[in-house]
Amino acid sequence: MAKAIMVQGTMSNAGKSLLAAGLCRIFKQDGYRVAPFKSQNMALNSFITEEGLEMGRAQVMQAEAAGIKPSVLMNPILLKPTNDVGSQVIVNGEVLGTMSARDYFKYKKKLVPDIMKAYDKLASENDIIVIEGAGSPAEINLKTEDIVNMGMAKMAKAPVLLVGDIDRGGVFAQLIGTVELLEADEREMVKGLIINKFRGDKTILDPGVQMLEERSHIPVVGVAPYLDIQVEDEDSLTERFDRKQEVDLIDIAVIRVPRISNFTDFNPLESIPGVSLRYVQHVSELKNPDMIILPGTKNTMEDLLWMRANGLEAAVLKEAAKGKIIFGICGGYQMLGETLSDPHHVEAGGTIKGMGLLPMDTVFAEKKTRTRVSGRFLELEGELQALSGAELEGYEIHMGETVLKGEAGHSVSIEDQVSGECKEDGAYRKNVCGTYVHGVFDREDVAEAVIRVLGEKKGIDVSQMTGIDFAAFKETQYDILAAELRKHLDMKKIYDILEQGI
Repeated sequence: MAKAIMVQGTMSNAGKSLLAAGLCRIFKQDGYRVAPFKSQNMALNSFITEEGLEMGRAQVMQAEAAGIKPSVLMNPILLKPTNDVGSQVIVNGEVLGTMSARDYFKYKKKLVPDIMKAYDKLASENDIIVIEGAGSPAEINLKTEDIVNMGMAKMAKAPVLLVGDIDRGGVFAQLIGTVELLEADEREMVKGLIINKFRGDKTILDPGVQMLEERSHIPVVGVAPYLDIQVEDEDSLTERFDRKQEVDLIDIAVIRVPRISNFTDFNPLESIPGVSLRYVQHVSELKNPDMIILPGTKNTMEDLLWMRANGLEAAVLKEAAKGKIIFGICGGYQMLGETLSDPHHVEAGGTIKGMGLLPMDTVFAEKKTRTRVSGRFLELEGELQALSGAELEGYEIHMGETVLKGEAGHSVSIEDQVSGECKEDGAYRKNVCGTYVHGVFDREDVAEAVIRVLGEKKGIDVSQMTGIDFAAFKETQYDILAAELRKHLDMKKIYDILEQGI
């Protein structure tokens, strides 16, 4: 069975996912078979595996760093929030149902056998498992039923590295306070502390590090720097949303709806030199973009009503009338139609009017479509002609079924990689296009075609603004991450912790 090490944090967004990915890459580089694991993940960014099963993107990113294919074994429980007090519960890649927070809290211990079956299978196939915790292990109101932090560490017999975020301030209080709130046997499991996201002169920090070790009786195994690494974010705590990006030669605005999901779709566009990709919540932020993207969402109808109430829908319709390119993905694609109906109360129930930019109707079904696809753009006319024939691949996760009518044409031809079914899907009309395919911009040809369309409309030369092979680009980022962590973490000590276990 594999040896295990666990990365826990003092809070959400302390940097656990990235550090776990970095350790996966380091262990891989050192010749070990390594796999990531997170028993329970709460996120709206999800991924569909080759088997058509759904898992969190953080473990997909970590699997890429480990050089292996993503598997639901790495994330047996995924919670996708539907509102402030409830989530869709996905177990082993399939929807179990929707539960309130209270109901799930009572139920989750029943999922321990699923967790351990997945973990044991991974552990039998690898040398090292890098386990990631969630939030904080010191949530004293939740500890009795914990299955993702110290509860998971005990089940896996995994020593723990505890990570604090110095960028948000109070890192010594974070680490000492967390350790103090742990039970005695839990404190014994914490074998190393990491200060993360440090900027500046480390010598100024050294006295604090010494005091931290004296107070906690736990060694500090590293002070990791703030790293601007372009890998996929786990969920809506991403710092991408807070960037105040200046408008560049080609300007793309993504509508940041409240329940935005799978915003990793736009990372390839963001990586092209000369392109600004901005997340917009208010009409005043929209400015004069060359393209507007409506992203995926966990609640299409409520997010469309939110856009309607705050004026963004009217602003998008105004830009569409001017001939701006409007592109919708998944829930954003559904919004572009004439009606959205929810007879089975998948969301809020009832029927609402869509934006009316594409002649189509969407009805929410009880069963989720969940698959991987490959294909190409069909022969598009007018504004979007440059996309014609561009090959694409990605995945679909949606509850709705959309039917075209009138003069709209399908935008893509795809093959379902799970069922083998081939079909035409998506829609376009003039300057408006939509598809259910997440990852549609990942292929270099598609990203370049989009920029070419926008450049031609503006009358500017975009020949030097080339796209990138996004998969190859991510490989370089994982290598940079590993190299930086090797400089700032005591890997000899970490290997000792891994070897000794608990």
